Amino acid sequence: MKITAVRLIAYTGEMTFPGVFWEERLVRPLDLYPEHRDDAPAWLEPIPGGSYRMASTFLRIETDEGVHGIGGPLSDDQAYIIATQMRSLLIGSDPIAIELLWDKIYRSQVHGRKGAAMMALSVVDCALWDLKGRWLGQPVYRLLGGPTRTSVPAYASCLGYSVEPERAAERAKMLHAEGWRHQKWFFRDGPGSGKPGIDRNVAMVKALREAVGPDTDLMFDAWMSWDLPYSIQVGRRIAEYHPRWVEEPVMPDKIEQYAQVRRALNAMGIPVSGGEHEYTRWGLKQLMDAQAVDVLQPDIYWCGGISETLKICAIASTYDLPVIPHGHSTPATMHLIAAMTPNVCPLLEFLLKWNTVHQWFLKYPIWPVNGEVQVAVLDRPGIGMDIDEAKIVTQKEIYA
Repeated sequence: MKITAVRLIAYTGEMTFPGVFWEERLVRPLDLYPEHRDDAPAWLEPIPGGSYRMASTFLRIETDEGVHGIGGPLSDDQAYIIATQMRSLLIGSDPIAIELLWDKIYRSQVHGRKGAAMMALSVVDCALWDLKGRWLGQPVYRLLGGPTRTSVPAYASCLGYSVEPERAAERAKMLHAEGWRHQKWFFRDGPGSGKPGIDRNVAMVKALREAVGPDTDLMFDAWMSWDLPYSIQVGRRIAEYHPRWVEEPVMPDKIEQYAQVRRALNAMGIPVSGGEHEYTRWGLKQLMDAQAVDVLQPDIYWCGGISETLKICAIASTYDLPVIPHGHSTPATMHLIAAMTPNVCPLLEFLLKWNTVHQWFLKYPIWPVNGEVQVAVLDRPGIGMDIDEAKIVTQKEIYA
């Protein structure tokens, strides 16, 4: 079997949604500068009449035996890199030789070991695993060695909801009533906002803990936007609310500062997580060696694909560090977690709003029920990346 086509297909559609879809954004490193601190989220284009324009690009790898694999959605810069720098290495190759193709592309991308090029390779890798599963007529989690359990607990990742204390508490209560026993919320303020920002962050944490009680895990994401002194200041004030972890407190390249934050917050009883914006086994191993985090969070669609996340999990298991992948791609992530033991991958992150967006064009979207995903929902060949034709308004092949 040989690869005959590497196609990038852009779809548009329309999602009806009452009200404002993105209520609030998270704190960002750029918020250090006042002129950027009040920028509104603009991730979806509204359509008059209560709808949003949906636009996603997917990779489709085709073969001379009629078997194909799909990966995505992906950004335009990733699509361009695949078309101009990776396609030539894929055409004519055996799609089942995934390890060989990964290594060839990686070696060809000496200036792309992180960032958009590695994210593009991740999409290719996931599409090849989808193809392999379709070719063998098996769900990918079985090809990876699973299942290791019948269901996987998930946590509700609440990016995009209001973090105003009363509204956040109301949403947290609703999620708790729906069966979510693990929730993650996103800080809106960083060092640039001074003490008033700290007060707002603490008020949100307090309101959420009071809303869900002591038995629900609450995690909080700082999205690379803090520093060591600020992390200590906030940590001292939220420790009494027992967060399961504080996520990405500092910029990803500041590994020693990560380790310093971890030591300081661990002394207060607060674990630290990170790795979402790190790439490959080599990048994640740096965090492990530095004892920088208590939980590793590589994103399968960013860090190198399923193939690379398998290696990251294997290394992490030797450090007794859990891997809870960042959750932008639920189908691929679920297949990997279903093949890992519960101590290695104990939880699925489910970004409530982003999964609405990223799964919009999928025929078989995955949604937790009572805070869990049953492994049986994965039981179709491949990863489950079929496109729902009924959702498509327009489609166009790009970079042909």
